[in-house]
Amino acid sequence: QVQLVESGGGLVQAGGSLRLSCAASGRTFRRYVMAWFRQAPGNEREFVAGIRWSGGSTYYSDSVKGRFTISRDNAKNTMYLQMNSLKPEDTAVYYCAADSYYGGGYYPRTVSEYDYWGQGTQVTVSS
Repeated sequence: QVQLVESGGGLVQAGGSLRLSCAASGRTFRRYVMAWFRQAPGNEREFVAGIRWSGGSTYYSDSVKGRFTISRDNAKNTMYLQMNSLKPEDTAVYYCAADSYYGGGYYPRTVSEYDYWGQGTQVTVSS
């Protein structure tokens, strides 16, 4: 059974930084795509950043490109999201997700493509 547990959320001022962690267990994630999504009140859950576990290639939404960095630590089975230059519009619950399909050139960005989800961690950016 795959388990994803997020941590690292909190309250930060605009312009500040936070690092989120997602501890993954239950499988070997070498052939998984992992991602961060976020959901603000009244909005749909949206893609933030993704990483192909083997090889480590990354991809981002336009809204966070250049400010956020996704990474993973193979030895710890943990994924990270370093968030810099935070803005009030980044306020949301951030979710970790895993997709067990691993085809060539596959970079999923929609909620329905992901099989497993964490419980979420709140990020609040004050102006």
